[in-house]
Amino acid sequence: MRFVPNTDQDRKEMLEFLGIKSIKELFKNIPEELLLKKNLKIPKGLSEIELVKEMRLLSEKNADLEHYSCFLGAGAYHHFIPSIIPHLIGRSEFYTSYTPYQPEASQGLLQTIYEFQTLICELTGMNVANASMYDGASALAEAMIMAFHITGREEIIISRTIHPEYREVVGTYARTKDLKIIEVGYENGITSLEALKEKVSNKTAAVLIQNPNFFGSLENLKEIEEITHKNKSLFIVAIVEPTSLGLLKPPGEFGADIVVGEGQSFGNPISFGGPYLGFMVTKDKYMRKLPGRLVGVTTDSKGRRGYILTLQTREQHIRRERATSNICTNEALCALAATIYLVSLGKEGLRKAAELSTQKAHYAFERIKGVEGFGGVFSSPFYNEFVVKYKNAKKINQILLKEKIIGPLELERYYPELKNHLLFCATEMNSREEIDRLVNTLKEIK
Repeated sequence: MRFVPNTDQDRKEMLEFLGIKSIKELFKNIPEELLLKKNLKIPKGLSEIELVKEMRLLSEKNADLEHYSCFLGAGAYHHFIPSIIPHLIGRSEFYTSYTPYQPEASQGLLQTIYEFQTLICELTGMNVANASMYDGASALAEAMIMAFHITGREEIIISRTIHPEYREVVGTYARTKDLKIIEVGYENGITSLEALKEKVSNKTAAVLIQNPNFFGSLENLKEIEEITHKNKSLFIVAIVEPTSLGLLKPPGEFGADIVVGEGQSFGNPISFGGPYLGFMVTKDKYMRKLPGRLVGVTTDSKGRRGYILTLQTREQHIRRERATSNICTNEALCALAATIYLVSLGKEGLRKAAELSTQKAHYAFERIKGVEGFGGVFSSPFYNEFVVKYKNAKKINQILLKEKIIGPLELERYYPELKNHLLFCATEMNSREEIDRLVNTLKEIK
């Protein structure tokens, strides 16, 4: 039980117990110049009526995607969410569920996780998936550590075409393990194969690639796999826009050893950046190196089907020296949303959504290229994101927002060499009329 000193007498007794005379003595190690010398300007509390009005006024400042056209992607994608998803995941047995520490009493939850694992394996062309991860970025970092455990090597090669924030997370994880991160540059919007060949060595644990990459371009996975496996390193592929798997050949068919990604596109709203849904799949032979949990299916003594926690590699559950990761929970509710999304769309539905995304993106690309002052940058094939250049990119989004259009990402923020370069995205949610309105607005920019 926590003791919270609510009265002057409580505070006095606490100070006496600690053997000090004032609250200030508690913070004596903090430099004097860093201490606040005046009271915080905190307004008085509001009544419920006043608070509701205040929150409503604040919410009206947000850009509602129901009334805005969105052409921004870069790791967060605006896709259609079937109404069945919020209806089902809103059931109390799902939205209140937690980690199934008593599997015999959690059969429904375990079944949803098992179905999620199955679907992710089928999509990626891999053998075994765990019960989801926190998000795509941490999943990639966990895959890097997994490669280190498998190979014993301490160098990680990562392409600069991977999402910049994913690379930051990987770097943070790497420092805790004293792993060396080596970045590989890009040419024409995709990983430079020549640079990759130069950097791969017998110290390389894994090569990390994103496909489609951060620029929306499609990587040469076949060539990268050959370079990687020739050195007996692991080939890790990240998929940040997973609807692409409805159209593209899965990474498992390119010989990937570990595949990770972000499942937000599968029935989860953008929601100001979270919660997200990471996934991780690998080959059978690496199953025991997977972080987190693995749900399996079996039969009881009467032949009835039952779901179990087959594998838990967290140090809380097994000996610390055999643990692979301390990842705690799984994104069960987000994974359930993704499962319902994939099942409700089915193979043909997912393929149709992917086709619409790529068709609309290519239509938008061709239209924008035709606007005076705008030009294409990379000639590599792309899925639903593309890069264009304009002489004064910073003014674009200011103008588009006034027209209720959420515009592209300014790439200079992450890539200083790409000043005045813009990353556009289009999905099945963008109508032809919206794209034409975007183009007409760009034409009016002087």
